[in-house]
Amino acid sequence: MGHGGNVIQELTTDHREVEEIFGRIEALPPGSKERKVLADQATMELVRHSVAEEAYLYPAVRKHVRGGDALADKELEDHAEAEQLMKDLEGLEPDDPQFDTCMARLMSEIRSHVTDEEENLFPQLQAVCPPEALDELGDKVRRAKKTAPTRPHPSAPDHPPANKLLAPGAGLVDRMRDALSGRGKES
Repeated sequence: MGHGGNVIQELTTDHREVEEIFGRIEALPPGSKERKVLADQATMELVRHSVAEEAYLYPAVRKHVRGGDALADKELEDHAEAEQLMKDLEGLEPDDPQFDTCMARLMSEIRSHVTDEEENLFPQLQAVCPPEALDELGDKVRRAKKTAPTRPHPSAPDHPPANKLLAPGAGLVDRMRDALSGRGKES
């Protein structure tokens, strides 16, 4: 989280980190307690990443990319589905048969979303945005991830300005809950 570079480099690195966590989950036997620890870690990374994209990437896509409204709307739909899956997963233990089903659906959704962003959205944004603008977006995304929530909030706003106003407060509460519960510290 917070790697440096322009917005595309930053978000692509996040994608690789989450995929690495997914690989670790897939390598563990069903029912393993470590699967839940890793699922929580993936959720924390994905929520911060999504909040930052919703605050800065998608508004830039709407502004600069031809057909950007439709692209951004599609990505927000993907986020909503993934966030609901993460919320469902949050209440499941690793030995619950639904845990594996939900985790598999989340991984499939995220992998599809990543492919779409990296093969479609990112190249289009890079083609129309000057390097300085992409660098500035990278800085904004890194700052947003530092204060973003770490738990899924499916009913929270996903468009500026409401998301930019509410996310830091939700993030503070989430980080306090994580500190008290030890969530995110086990792996």
